Amino acid sequence: MAEQQQYHGVMEKIQEKSPSASQVVAVLALFPVGGTLLTLSGVTLTGTLIGLALLTPLFLLFSPVIVPAAILIALSVAGFLASGAFSLTAISSFSWLYKQVSGKGGPVMEQIEHVKRRAQETAGQVGQRAREVGQAAQQRAGGGRE
Repeated sequence: MAEQQQYHGVMEKIQEKSPSASQVVAVLALFPVGGTLLTLSGVTLTGTLIGLALLTPLFLLFSPVIVPAAILIALSVAGFLASGAFSLTAISSFSWLYKQVSGKGGPVMEQIEHVKRRAQETAGQVGQRAREVGQAAQQRAGGGRE
């Protein structure tokens, strides 16, 4: 009798910890997908290694041509990107200038004065902070000598 109760207790614990039917179906459905993807990754790795082994001599033979060609392509792309950036800068500058001349933009002098005030305030704050740090350093240095 005690054995049956112990058996039922063990079976209840197994059923509590066992996966549900949906989990079993998910594993059964995903197992072939995972296996297929693992097989494809192995085939890809093998193909890459074989291709690299076969093409390495060609890369070595043609590297005097490939490296300058890659540099030329990189410089060409950089030139096109720089040209586009300069064009955008010029267009935005002309747009700003047009707005200022036509009176559609804010007053330039007010903007310049605002920037000057902010720069002076920032410089004053930096100077004040530098003085405070210098005084604190002097106090520490003077206090250590006595």
